[in-house]
Amino acid sequence: QVQLVESGGGLVQAGGSLTLSCVFSGGTFRRYAMGWFRQAPGKEREFVAAISGSGGFTDYRDSVKGRFTISRDNAKNTVVLQMNSLKPEDTAVYYCAGGPAYRQYNYWGQGTQVTVSS
Repeated sequence: QVQLVESGGGLVQAGGSLTLSCVFSGGTFRRYAMGWFRQAPGKEREFVAAISGSGGFTDYRDSVKGRFTISRDNAKNTVVLQMNSLKPEDTAVYYCAGGPAYRQYNYWGQGTQVTVSS
């Protein structure tokens, strides 16, 4: 059974940086497309970033382009979301997701809280 475990959330001031990590287990990691989503209080969950199994393709929501970077290390079964120049509107619970193809995710982590203070 695939399991995803996120870490790295926390409280940071606006303009600061955080690095989120997601460790994958229970399958062949390189075969899974991975993504990050977030959900703020009272809002729907939204797509943040995605990366293909090889790492050769990435995609981002417009509001994080140039500030966030998604990457993966297939030897370590880990996907990372580097978040720079954080804004209060980035405050949310961030979830790692994995699945057989781009934006087709059927496995989810438990989430990690990111809070950006102004």
